[in-house]
Amino acid sequence: MTDNRNTILAVILSGLVLIAWQYFYNVPQMEKQRAQQQAQSELQKGSTPQPGASPTPGSAPQPGAAQPSTPAASPPQAVVSRETAIAASPRVKIETPRIAGSISLKGGRIDDIALVQYRETVDPKSPPIVLYSPSGTAEPYYAEFGWVAATGVTAKMPDAQTVWQQEGSGSLTPSTPVVLKWDNGDGLTFRRTIAVDDHYLFTIKDEVSNVGNAPVTLYPFALISRHGAPHVSGYYILHEGLIGYLGEHRLQEYAYSKIDEAKQVNFKATNGWLGITDKYWASALLPDTNAQLQARFSSNPVGKVHTYQTDYLLDPVTVAIGGTATANARLFAGAKEAGVVGINFPLAGLGGYNKALGLNQFDLLIDWGWFYFLTKPMFLGLDFFFRFFGNFGVSILLVTVIVKLLFFPLANKSYASMAKMKSIQPQLLALKERYPDDKVKQQQEMMEIYRKEKINPVAGCLPVLIQIPVFFALYKVLFVTIEMRHAPFFGWIKDLSAPDPTNLFNLFGLIPFDPTTIPVFGYYLALGIWPIIMGITMWIQMKLNPTPPDPTQQIIFNWMPLIFTFMLAGFPAGLVIYWAWNNLLSVVQQGYIMRRNGVKVELLDNLKATFARKAT
Repeated sequence: MTDNRNTILAVILSGLVLIAWQYFYNVPQMEKQRAQQQAQSELQKGSTPQPGASPTPGSAPQPGAAQPSTPAASPPQAVVSRETAIAASPRVKIETPRIAGSISLKGGRIDDIALVQYRETVDPKSPPIVLYSPSGTAEPYYAEFGWVAATGVTAKMPDAQTVWQQEGSGSLTPSTPVVLKWDNGDGLTFRRTIAVDDHYLFTIKDEVSNVGNAPVTLYPFALISRHGAPHVSGYYILHEGLIGYLGEHRLQEYAYSKIDEAKQVNFKATNGWLGITDKYWASALLPDTNAQLQARFSSNPVGKVHTYQTDYLLDPVTVAIGGTATANARLFAGAKEAGVVGINFPLAGLGGYNKALGLNQFDLLIDWGWFYFLTKPMFLGLDFFFRFFGNFGVSILLVTVIVKLLFFPLANKSYASMAKMKSIQPQLLALKERYPDDKVKQQQEMMEIYRKEKINPVAGCLPVLIQIPVFFALYKVLFVTIEMRHAPFFGWIKDLSAPDPTNLFNLFGLIPFDPTTIPVFGYYLALGIWPIIMGITMWIQMKLNPTPPDPTQQIIFNWMPLIFTFMLAGFPAGLVIYWAWNNLLSVVQQGYIMRRNGVKVELLDNLKATFARKAT
């Protein structure tokens, strides 16, 4: 098996890697999913906390204390619809090109946000993505800002039950901020100015004026609260949960299960941000970069449901008699668009909020992974061509060509070495006949032939080994970037980030049956048109090589394309298209190099032999 050892090794290695990838990354964690479904079931039964029951800063901390304390859980109340909860309190509308929603005057919360440019399905008439929902709904999620009184201060502070008044009228738009006001009746007047830009950034300015008879010390705070663990993808390659980049503590990521175990983690940091991230959407607090934060991630049971929260306290301020104190805050609440969030990458990055606001690694809100040095340029290349051609599928094809060109010298050496290996095949067969019972002598003579012909016996593995990290990088980009979500190609591919929707096992839609719903094996039955095309291109690439003399090798070469076809069938369509296109380019490149090295291209002969055997 010496003559095809390296090819077989490369095929088996790539197969093992793909199987491992499927097992560790591409199969949802069933236990986690069951736990989440159970939590959602409890939520639907009525265990949602009533408004104000979330762990909001409501009691006075000691000066310098790490965080505001968490009040005791309130009895649960019945879940109401989102529309009912929104209608239950006076509100100020939010109207921007990308956001529709409202601010609740009760509590002054930003708790109603829908992302109007993104839909739940590829159908443009499907409902928009809902990010924030008020307390009392099935999935409360909101942001809150304000002040916490220092120890000894008895003045009443605005809380979740406080009803603010709007100064003036009108909606919150990018050109018209809104101002909310509340007087505690004891000398303190609170005023909140909220502005929003054309994308997903809210700017909040909180002011408090003191006309009482004593100075008052207050702590500015901000929080994001989410009631109940949401449904997550359950993939190891994607973080969903609490996230922040907190100064010298650097990137902090806590999945919902992890923070449930930890209960609470505290950080003291400067130049940080924190929030909660989903696969495509996120909500993050962006304090001033020079602010000293006492930040916290926490999980608190309220009834049978955990409430997840990221929050921070700033240094205390003392409001003198007749004086005014101000606190500034920012909130990102929207889609994790790379151009909006920003990408840090030498010479070719995208600025976004990360650059415009001088934030600390805010681009890590998008999970580029450990191999960011591959995933970021991969995305930048795809995005560059998309701007020209308006189709991410075309971008994938062009980026594949560029990757081929970048590795052209290395691949040429590899294919040239493989061609030389084929040219010395008669010599290797002669060795086997000359020393049929002396394996050691066979190996010694074989290595001598390699030395004389300047052949690297492991070079044949390089094309596949090069392809694997590029494959993974593209998989990551397709999986985590919102730009790939619902991005169409041509024909029946309406979403490059989803598997090919056609299926051989229901005759491509003629039979009203979904084979992927079959337990255990259903995932591998998503055999669409593009996976079949990919399998054919891989089979052709295999047939480019001479037929192995050993029957075992023949079996491996004959079955491997079919195995890969089923393994990749459930992968995103964009990835399968990449693999098929890469196979075709490899066939052309390898055929050219074989001809240049005087080695016969046996593709047509092998194809004829295959069909001839079947005919007989």
